[in-house]
Amino acid sequence: MKIRYIIFDGDDIGRRITSAFLKNNAQELLRINALVADKTNMIAEILARTGFKVLFKAADGVVAQSSDFVISDNEIFDKVISRLGDDITFSAGVGLTLRECYTALLAAKSGGKACIVNFSEI
Repeated sequence: MKIRYIIFDGDDIGRRITSAFLKNNAQELLRINALVADKTNMIAEILARTGFKVLFKAADGVVAQSSDFVISDNEIFDKVISRLGDDITFSAGVGLTLRECYTALLAAKSGGKACIVNFSEI
């Protein structure tokens, strides 16, 4: 049985946090924290309902695994992104190992962000 892994990671969240620190804006830190928590919870719930087992959910990232390949990478990405709104973008990577999915995530982030990359396409 092949297992695939998927990782979602928020784009430019660190920059938003840095900006709040530099502006000495505690309210903005609270807002970012609540927003990111809400979005990662939504991602985890969607992945779980789609048959993925969530392995990690923290900060602005979610990692999950699935042996069910019924839904394509683009379909799951579109399903997640369509529910999140546009106040934060996420990039995603897919692979047959954790290393592959993380490498694919790096390719997605370096290739323009707000997209999904499958390691097999790198």
